[in-house]
Amino acid sequence: MIFKSLTTRVIVISIILLTVGISAFAYLNLRRERTQLVNSARESTDLLLRAIEGSIFNSMRIGNTDDVQAILQMVGQSPRLTRVRIFHPHGIILRSSNPAEVGKPVDATEYNLFLGNKTEGIFDISGQGEVLTMLKPIYNVEACHTCHGHRTRVIGVLNIDYSLVETRKRMFEITQLFVLSTIAIIIFLSVAISLVMLKFVKKPLNLIAENMTRVEQGDLSVRMKPEVMDEVGRLIASFDSMVDRLDTAKQELDLFHFQQMERADRLASIGEMAAGIAHEIKNPLTGIAAAVSIIRDDIEPHDSRREILSEVLEQIKRLDKTVNDLLFFGKPAPPEPSLTDVNASLKKTLMFASQHRGGKGSNIERRLLLGSNLPPVYVDPKQIQQVFLNLILNAIQAMQEGGQLTIETSFSEREDGRFVTVVIADTGPGIPEQILGKIFTPFFTTKAQGTGLGLAICHKLIAQHNGTIRVASENGVGTRFTIELPSTAPDELAGLLDQSLLP
Repeated sequence: MIFKSLTTRVIVISIILLTVGISAFAYLNLRRERTQLVNSARESTDLLLRAIEGSIFNSMRIGNTDDVQAILQMVGQSPRLTRVRIFHPHGIILRSSNPAEVGKPVDATEYNLFLGNKTEGIFDISGQGEVLTMLKPIYNVEACHTCHGHRTRVIGVLNIDYSLVETRKRMFEITQLFVLSTIAIIIFLSVAISLVMLKFVKKPLNLIAENMTRVEQGDLSVRMKPEVMDEVGRLIASFDSMVDRLDTAKQELDLFHFQQMERADRLASIGEMAAGIAHEIKNPLTGIAAAVSIIRDDIEPHDSRREILSEVLEQIKRLDKTVNDLLFFGKPAPPEPSLTDVNASLKKTLMFASQHRGGKGSNIERRLLLGSNLPPVYVDPKQIQQVFLNLILNAIQAMQEGGQLTIETSFSEREDGRFVTVVIADTGPGIPEQILGKIFTPFFTTKAQGTGLGLAICHKLIAQHNGTIRVASENGVGTRFTIELPSTAPDELAGLLDQSLLP
């Protein structure tokens, strides 16, 4: 649990690396110190060996062989020298600092060292501890021929055993000093690193985390002042800047939300009022239309007043449509869904549009690119036809100078579901970019006699059927409306068939 903390992990890793690094450095220094102590003992022994050799040579050269034993005994009194002796190449001790061993065979380890042509070695001798043994052959030089003849090349071997007990003791003391100092340095640096990390990293990070929690809970008054502009200080400065921007954005969002709520409230009030007015207007309009029709039928066909009355009836129909749109937008009728063939619905709607006054343009080419084997959609066929009719009429009215109306259907199966897609495109002048995002807004229109409710109703109807409607337009190229309606899966279709919901 403790290692989930970033600071703890950094401290532990730093201490481990520090321990490994200092321990390796201490170990290498300790090895070097030990080597120097052994080399120092070796140099001292070699120097002593040369001095003894010189003294023995001078004594033997003048024939004072008794002085050789005295020299060895005198030198052997040194506490560092455990044994000083001369043995024959055949392994018999000739002279020794310990007279009791004269005439006895030399130790096997030292004799094997001589036989192996080695001059030194370190051995652990019982009762003496670890010793450094050094050998130096005494050669039969010309001055020695008087006593030893000239046939033998080596007349003896000078052997010194230098005790390494004191050297090892010093090495142990040095090792102990190195270990204790290394542990002390590691502890000191570990504590120092921990304190630095806790003060300059963990404490600021904990403070940032606490303040971020307060911000997450909605308190945007949180501010921190960095003490030092290091990495953590820049992080704190960035945090303050982020909170400042969040506070500004929240204020702007609150203001926008308040404005939208006011606008929605006004639109709701206008919608209720428009629905009430439309309801009051609808019945009188019906009576007026009936009365004008009767009057028009009583007038002779060639009378100019008949044409005027026909125009009056057309305007009454337009007003009636506007009233119906207001009533639907104010209180839309709930859908009555059934399984619907989109291709058949589009063909029927296109036929109605061709008979409509606004859809009789003969210079418009109509292209039907209907996908085959489309699955049915579960929608209200009348409401979907209303959407198709509105979009087709808008497309035809947009091509006053002629053009091409394209109606295309397809089926797609994606991760988010199965969809039937309907595309209604025209080659009219297009919709300016600045008003493209407003076309689904209620009461927004660019037509002289429009109500601004047609596309808003289309958007509402598609949303009621869990579909989506999108628009793309380019000036001088045309406009393209895309409708996606959820398709019925095979298992759902079987359930709907069992419930007899087919149209």
